Amino acid sequence: MVISRNLSSDQNNLTKEKQQAPFYLANHIDPDQQKAGHKLFAKQTEFIKGITSITAMPSEGHPEVCFSGRSNVGKSSLINNLTGRNSIARTSKTPGRTREINFFRLDQNKFLVDLPGYGFAKAPLKERERWQRLVSDYFFQSQNLRRVFLLIDSRHGIKSSDINLMKMLGEAGVIFQVVFTKHDKVKELQFKEVLEASFEKMAAHANAFSEVLLTSSRKGHGIALLRATISKLFHLN
Repeated sequence: MVISRNLSSDQNNLTKEKQQAPFYLANHIDPDQQKAGHKLFAKQTEFIKGITSITAMPSEGHPEVCFSGRSNVGKSSLINNLTGRNSIARTSKTPGRTREINFFRLDQNKFLVDLPGYGFAKAPLKERERWQRLVSDYFFQSQNLRRVFLLIDSRHGIKSSDINLMKMLGEAGVIFQVVFTKHDKVKELQFKEVLEASFEKMAAHANAFSEVLLTSSRKGHGIALLRATISKLFHLN
């Protein structure tokens, strides 16, 4: 099953070369994994708490996956689309609205974690430093984090602030997987250049997961594969 609009021949070539290249575009989904992902996200999702201190983290010990990205990358929209809930994650026209680490409980015993966006220059310096410390503490201290989904705008690619987060994750020993958002808003030739440049930047980080996902919250592209990926992570022993 193709997870996004039809890929260009150049993008398909990048996918076919996954055995030779360290990174590749996910282009198909296993039917059983798709069913598992659909079944998981058909379960109840509820907001549990937002924290401003790592000492306030939930104590249940449930496995977690988290979402991180620049303030205007479309993180809240993606979480809403994943869960099938229009407003479980707050969306705003003002970047940087999320100022806490938000925990959402899925299927009673799993957590989706929404991190504060970064790279929003209008936020006060002290506030940005506080967010950075909070996120860093979370990466270093969470014992249940399975993977970070690093959201990248398909139109702009990886920025310096994204690289800073990759470095932080590397220091914490946490694997991240790149998920391109807003894929419906970029032309194929432009995205080919963004993708090649992104792969080059990712190559400097040993903790970068090899498979890259494409999504569009507006069109619903790539959501089924992302659900399947999350489901598989939650079922790892």
